[in-house]
Amino acid sequence: MRRRHFIGTLAAGAAALALERALAAPAPAIEVFKTPGCGCCEAWVGHLRASGFAVTVRDVDDTGPYRARAGIPERFGSCHTGLIAGYGIEGHVPAADIRRLVAARPAAAGLAVPGMTVGSPGMEQGSRKDPFDVFLIRRDGAASVFASYGKRGA
Repeated sequence: MRRRHFIGTLAAGAAALALERALAAPAPAIEVFKTPGCGCCEAWVGHLRASGFAVTVRDVDDTGPYRARAGIPERFGSCHTGLIAGYGIEGHVPAADIRRLVAARPAAAGLAVPGMTVGSPGMEQGSRKDPFDVFLIRRDGAASVFASYGKRGA
């Protein structure tokens, strides 16, 4: 019985150590394409950095080609596009959702928050928080809700 207890304790300790390392691991690097001087894009980049992401910012005249390269349809467009771990991140997507996407590794093009919803990361305006969805964009361009914010029952 002592041997089983020892092996069980050893296994539990190894699992706890693995979990601790996974949670402490830095987030993958993200490259963000945005237009120069956009304040909300800079605020979103600040949100990512505050959440532990290593962010490289590229100022470009048009983010459309980067959105297309990531496989995010124009109808999900916003003011900036990120590329991380083979996924496109369009618009003001919360850092926690990006982490969840990268950890789950679904067969998808990426995540999008179309438009510029007040209250989403980088679009803060006092206490106002409009409801919004984060969409998982499949490679065929179809989408489903990945996360909802500020909605009743969400």
